[in-house]
Amino acid sequence: MNGLVRRVAVRSALALLLAGCGWLGGSRLPPAGSVSEAVRAREGRDAPSPLPRPGGSPPPARDAAGVVDRVIAVVNKDVITLSELQESVAYYLYESKRPAPPGGEKALREQLLRRMVEQRLQLQEAEREKITVEDAEMNEQMAEIMKRAGVPSQADLERVVKAEGLTLESFRKRVREQIMIQKVIRRKVALRVSVTEGEIERYFLENRDKLETGLSYHARHILIALAAPGREADWEAARLRAEEVWDMIRAGGDFAELARKYSQDPSARDGGDLGVLKQGELASEIEGRILRVRPGEALAPFRTGLGYHIFKLEWKEGLSGQALAQTKQQIREILFRQKYQARLEAWLEEIKRRAIIEIRL
Repeated sequence: MNGLVRRVAVRSALALLLAGCGWLGGSRLPPAGSVSEAVRAREGRDAPSPLPRPGGSPPPARDAAGVVDRVIAVVNKDVITLSELQESVAYYLYESKRPAPPGGEKALREQLLRRMVEQRLQLQEAEREKITVEDAEMNEQMAEIMKRAGVPSQADLERVVKAEGLTLESFRKRVREQIMIQKVIRRKVALRVSVTEGEIERYFLENRDKLETGLSYHARHILIALAAPGREADWEAARLRAEEVWDMIRAGGDFAELARKYSQDPSARDGGDLGVLKQGELASEIEGRILRVRPGEALAPFRTGLGYHIFKLEWKEGLSGQALAQTKQQIREILFRQKYQARLEAWLEEIKRRAIIEIRL
């Protein structure tokens, strides 16, 4: 893998960790009484040079007062700086491969800052829960990142990470913190979500038509069309003829023969045979009626703009065996994601309520 391709691959791995979340577990607030001095030190002329932006984008612009960096949010004992937010914006724009929309950068900055605050809170919860990351876990995760990025050695990884304005130590710190957040979310959210068989069955019954879309069925059709569309007398004549045919079907008449004799649909010469259809091919209001009857049964006449229709369902595929098992597993995953997302949002709101958050942006 050449150097350019490798850098792009590592940037993708970096983006998974960096895009939109800022530096997790960044600077801690100094002890009480020295906050202002620390902020002045970071905001003054001795502030460190900003890190290079992804892809060589320009460094953060100074604000109206000429300040290079400053604290823009306080999350309990953590601070978030302007340079951290600008870095998140840069990585987000790099990963999305498009510039911020006109007038949309302010909204993007606010959105990313909210995400950074949430991740700081999650990391603090992980620390409160005394969650740790074993060396074996760390090594396994780093090996996976290197494998995905096509980086053969740690020395190569260090070179491409450095080319992005980072250090390997800070990169490993980010990986460790992400693992901690994953663990605390698993403990506080994922392990407290369950899906019952009753919930799966209820979802299946409520969404059966959608779940069976694409399955096959075989139907026949008789159409009693209007002789002169528009006149009420012609509609009545068509209805009476359809009722006569329907009576013959209920009396045991052969549907195919009756279709050949009475139907005015092009399928009449084939005994009304529509062939094998996939669910979703016919208009939903017609298909829904057909699939509500049992195989071998015919459907009483009903009216559309063309006239009166009589359908017979010969057979239909149903979800059973392995297909049914797979569908129910998909339903379990859908319900789990819904519950997981709801619980995650509730948990985040809970830890926000308990936190002291000050936004200075």
